[in-house]
Amino acid sequence: MRTLLITGPGGAGRTTVAAATAFAAAREGARTLLLGTDPGDTLGPVLGEAGLPGLTVRRTEADAGLRADLAALQERAGGALDLLGASRLEPEETGSLPGAEELAVLRALRDAAASEDAWDLLVVDLPATPRALALLALPEELRRVLRRLLPPERQAARALRPVLGRLAGVPMPAEWIYETAARLDLQLAAVEALLADRGTAVRLVAEPGPAGADALRTAALGVALRGLRLDAVVANRVLPEGEAAGWLAGPVAQQRKTLDEWRAEHTVRTVAHLGRDPRGADDLAALAAPAAPAATGPVRWPVADRIAEDGVLVWHLPLPGARREALDLVRRGDELTVTAGPFRRVVPLPSALRRCTVDGAALREGELRIRFRPDPELWPRSR
Repeated sequence: MRTLLITGPGGAGRTTVAAATAFAAAREGARTLLLGTDPGDTLGPVLGEAGLPGLTVRRTEADAGLRADLAALQERAGGALDLLGASRLEPEETGSLPGAEELAVLRALRDAAASEDAWDLLVVDLPATPRALALLALPEELRRVLRRLLPPERQAARALRPVLGRLAGVPMPAEWIYETAARLDLQLAAVEALLADRGTAVRLVAEPGPAGADALRTAALGVALRGLRLDAVVANRVLPEGEAAGWLAGPVAQQRKTLDEWRAEHTVRTVAHLGRDPRGADDLAALAAPAAPAATGPVRWPVADRIAEDGVLVWHLPLPGARREALDLVRRGDELTVTAGPFRRVVPLPSALRRCTVDGAALREGELRIRFRPDPELWPRSR
């Protein structure tokens, strides 16, 4: 299954482009699942009555997922709740909580990946770029937190837990906590695998112009730092050049200039302005949204061996649009915290680099190159 994650700045028309992309794929014969993540039904007005064989539309339901999780938690912790005299919550008593929408999206992605339905293409209408990138970062971040708080190796000492609890003077985590953490880790790992799959790509939607250019530059940097593959930039609501006259000549010239700049850095696809808000099958077909990409290899951050020449290993991190003054690197143990503009990611070091010390870094042509010098105390000695 190929997966196309569509996002962009607010108001750029990403929902319309996502619907048009899924509609076009289904017309070409691909069994397509269109997943809407907006709490409101933004896909409904765009699709209208555009039913099409091979196209299935679903929306995430944050409240239903939250109620199911709460019921499962109360069932698992029933003994502790009864001991404390706590009254249990009924599903109808719970409303929306912060983070419920993001977890619902992750659950929907996991379910789509594990579904027995043979989808050819999954098109995901993600929220606006800042929220979308934060959402896509959740599986990796949550798994990292779980491993720090409840290391899996500690579960092997379950027979010693009562003794350790008496020695430490504090109760040790119950077995069901480890079981719950392991189950959550597996679910998050499934989403991570989907995002890292060779058939998964991000498509950024933006309206060509100064504001769209600024938003796109920031979004492309965030996508690159997450290690996601940017398939293309969709320039939405492009005005017709042949009819540019009078006051329209200025906006057309501005769009042309922005498009030229984008094409120098990205693969760009254009979607024309219809002169109205697209609604229904005819309008979606008229948009002629670009086809879904073919599967390619994942994004790689290679390590170049330059020990013979310079005595260092060089880690190459593609970060298009990054600025030197907005970059920061902090190493903690076997992890490297990379801050680029408004984005931050903690990444594990490749095994070879864990036995090295950081020797410096440079930003060149949209790529961060970090030099590592082998630590004589840790590096294998030559015979």
